[in-house]
Amino acid sequence: MAANDLALDLEELQQLHSIAKRPRVLSLISSEIRNLEKLSKDGASVSSLQIPASVLTAAKVIHNPSLNYVSVSSFSWDQDNDKVKIYLSLEGVDQEKMETDFKPMSFDAKFHDVHGKNYRFSLPKLNKEIVPEKCKVLLKPTRIVITLAKASKGNWLDLHYKEDKFKPSLDKEKDPMAGIMDMMKNMYEDGDEEMKKTIAKAWTDARSGKAADPLKRYT
Repeated sequence: MAANDLALDLEELQQLHSIAKRPRVLSLISSEIRNLEKLSKDGASVSSLQIPASVLTAAKVIHNPSLNYVSVSSFSWDQDNDKVKIYLSLEGVDQEKMETDFKPMSFDAKFHDVHGKNYRFSLPKLNKEIVPEKCKVLLKPTRIVITLAKASKGNWLDLHYKEDKFKPSLDKEKDPMAGIMDMMKNMYEDGDEEMKKTIAKAWTDARSGKAADPLKRYT
């Protein structure tokens, strides 16, 4: 490393040290500063300066449509009001061979050449929107932690988007009763035998004119 580069690195590290707050970060930066100061005094050269950085917001992209992938099936997840964390059980991942693609309603993660195989974990339609630029990946020895930043605070009932089948359609161009009929159909398909008999009777009464509103008995 040229003396000028060494001096610039030392200056930048000192600036980082002045704004850092966490003890571990301060310790890491202080250690690198001492190393550079020693190199500067001894006139030694160093090929590269490495500061530990296991948190990745972007990864090297490897485009090869012919690759075969094994789905990562072993995972768990939890959440708080601001983010969702997904834990993948996968060892031996190289950060240089990882590809991630975060979008507002989906994400896709690919891990190449892991013990001779390519792995993939993706959610094509998330439960709710996320903020892609705030999402990140943390590599650990025995697992991978994917953090999804929620676009709006709140609780997710699931990772995947699930349409509410019991919510009447609000399409104004449809018959006003169409949404209710669709809801009754879904209730019939998902209900037990007693529910099916009740809905079938209400449906029959509505068609024969005995009841103007098929849901009248429920109101």
